[in-house]
Amino acid sequence: MSIERNNLLSIFNGLLQPERFKDYGPNGLQVEGKTEIRRIVSGVTASRALIEAAIDAKADAIFVHHGLFWRGMDGRITGWLKERIRLLLAHDINLFAYHLPLDAHAELGNNAQLGTQLGVKGQALFGDQNLGWLADADFANAQELAAHVQKVLGRNVTLACADAQKPIRKLAWCTGGAQGFFEAAIAAGADAYITGEISEPQTHLARETGVSFIAAGHHATERYGAPAVAAYVAGEYGLEHQFIDIDNPA
Repeated sequence: MSIERNNLLSIFNGLLQPERFKDYGPNGLQVEGKTEIRRIVSGVTASRALIEAAIDAKADAIFVHHGLFWRGMDGRITGWLKERIRLLLAHDINLFAYHLPLDAHAELGNNAQLGTQLGVKGQALFGDQNLGWLADADFANAQELAAHVQKVLGRNVTLACADAQKPIRKLAWCTGGAQGFFEAAIAAGADAYITGEISEPQTHLARETGVSFIAAGHHATERYGAPAVAAYVAGEYGLEHQFIDIDNPA
């Protein structure tokens, strides 16, 4: 089966509601390809490696979290950006990208899906545009939580804390580069906070507040939303779908 490009765009927009968000770049169709879509490849970032893999997979469309265009970009189509766009146009592949809307979806989004992977069920309660999630948890201490996250995501994590033995009863998280939400997570009553990245101030805040901070990888925490949405839509409309994970240590 196939679906017309603009119909698929309307389905993605209806599901993710990008109009609700003040974002850092355009959500939706970023590069226009063929009119009829049968096969979707999903991934985290519209990198050259993903685009090349999608070409090999004979994709008609790519669905990602990190697209090609961001607020404050230079705007000239040169170098690496030209090459990514050239490949998409040469193979007539549509590129769909959703940033904050994909983080936020209550069931299929990055935050919801990370919670599912970690075995906790929460809801969006804090931070800018209520993107931060909070859940009840039952971990003996921060070290046990860090080991659990590390096992689930399959990568080393960075743990900053004052008391590694303090029980974790309230867990907060926001995928990707949301280290700036740490203070909001503390104010929301979290015992520990998980995100993708850590910056210099968060170590001091963790030590001074007693709230543990776990940086588990920007890419690693955001591997789950794009394939969840693409698989759901593909299943509903009889399309083919393949998730391609391009490894990224960040």
